[in-house]
Amino acid sequence: MKINSTPSKDKFYMPAEYAMHQCTVMIWPVRPGSWPNGGVEAKLVFAKIARAIAESEELWMLADEYHIAEVRDAFKNDERIHPLCIPTDDAWARDVGPTCVVNGTEVRGIDWQFNAWGGDYDGLYAHWENDDAAAAAICKALNMDVYDAHPFVLEGGSIHSDGEGTVIVTEACLLSKGRNPDMTKAEITEKLCEYLGAKKVIWLPSGIYNDETNEHVDNVCAFTGPAEVVLAWTDDKSDPQYAMSKASLEVLEKETDAKGRSFKVHKLPIPKQPVCITAQELEGYEFEEGEDVREVGERLAASYVNFYISNGGIILPQFGDENDKVAVEILSKLFPTRKIYPIYARAIIVGGGNIHCITQQIPKSLPLEGKVSAKLTDEVKL
Repeated sequence: MKINSTPSKDKFYMPAEYAMHQCTVMIWPVRPGSWPNGGVEAKLVFAKIARAIAESEELWMLADEYHIAEVRDAFKNDERIHPLCIPTDDAWARDVGPTCVVNGTEVRGIDWQFNAWGGDYDGLYAHWENDDAAAAAICKALNMDVYDAHPFVLEGGSIHSDGEGTVIVTEACLLSKGRNPDMTKAEITEKLCEYLGAKKVIWLPSGIYNDETNEHVDNVCAFTGPAEVVLAWTDDKSDPQYAMSKASLEVLEKETDAKGRSFKVHKLPIPKQPVCITAQELEGYEFEEGEDVREVGERLAASYVNFYISNGGIILPQFGDENDKVAVEILSKLFPTRKIYPIYARAIIVGGGNIHCITQQIPKSLPLEGKVSAKLTDEVKL
């Protein structure tokens, strides 16, 4: 059911990702312009990630009517992974799925407007109708009431919440001309507070270099606890990321959270060697008209900050780089009660994002009591 109010008015708020989840939502990767060679490698990695998450919580894997049988077959022996027939235009569950808010006894979803990271101005593909409809369809499938935030454009990867009144975003993304160009920074801040139940928004200047989402925050900075974050970092002053991360560090060192606490910042190194598209990978893409294309040697926005927190684990991207092990060590100390799942994620980064981008948590509140339907078809719309 659509709620004609806002989360803040109803005393709902966005919890931290490290709060308990009811389940996780993912989407099967099939878009030819994102996943080379029919997504063969991507599907193997998505499945590995899904199974890691399913060790500690339920998971719903979306696919359209043409691919749902493939999902059923891939996970036929996995009791905690459930197929869900909802069509999308690509596999970025973080950005097209609902942002969830809670009040202690109930979970509700937020349906933002999605326009493929920039719409007609600098969006990454020309048609995104299914993506924009996905959040509402997911909420209906999971029996959640939903707040319709249209026409406010936002993606789940562009916000991080500590669950205690503080939200972190980047100026590069939320102030980009393809999102909400008629709104001021102050107006966007107000909108975020109203829908996320937040008291304060921390604006970092930028994200990860060459991030085609206009630099989502989930690739550069993430909460690991109250007033505690990881920040993507490099000591190489010749790397364009150095100045970008340094500017964000300066903001975090001066700011306090909604409760007046100073931030403890843990520097999480980016891969030592830039991750770039190869000629062989490029041959595997099939781009449609109006879709952003890739070039040989293009640097991808690889970052260890793009990890996902499940109930029992940290699902951490790896790039075959010497800093892979460093990232594991840092996050092991920051999340001592969770298992670290290091997963080689090149097959995801070639699509443009990483593990956090392909996952969306549904937080835990009251049990859903078996009301979830696994029999939706692409005909279901709210």
